[in-house]
Amino acid sequence: MRKAKPKKRYILPDPKFSDTLVTRFVNNLMVDGKKSIAYSIFYDALEQVEKKTGENGLETWKKGLNNIMPSVEVKSRRVGGATFQVPLEVRPDRKISLGIKWMITFARKRGEQTMTDRLAGEIIAASKGEGAAVKKKDDTHRMAEANKAFSHFRF
Repeated sequence: MRKAKPKKRYILPDPKFSDTLVTRFVNNLMVDGKKSIAYSIFYDALEQVEKKTGENGLETWKKGLNNIMPSVEVKSRRVGGATFQVPLEVRPDRKISLGIKWMITFARKRGEQTMTDRLAGEIIAASKGEGAAVKKKDDTHRMAEANKAFSHFRF
């Protein structure tokens, strides 16, 4: 166990929308430290979303992210030789990071040609409440619901 908690690192808002959530998303999207490429992928994806849906791209992305963020998750807990899946509430910060990671992961697994197309498709699907990332959230919630009998093992 470490002595002190590490200091919380504060991230700067992005240049276009002045939003720290966008920067967090781009930091997760970034591969091999290529941040400018990650920004261009994200901004182009938002433009594609605007063209396809006719709505504000940033608002659609935020709506999609909210549809993906889980409110409960399960954690493994060993009690007397047996392992139980214990449902837990998700901290607000972890909720956001899980939503971001799921959106990016499932966007990468899509079949479109470029990452911009994949991300745009995943954003649109998430904002409608469909797509692989939303399914992941539903599965997580379903698993927590199924294991709520073990919630008294919470730590």
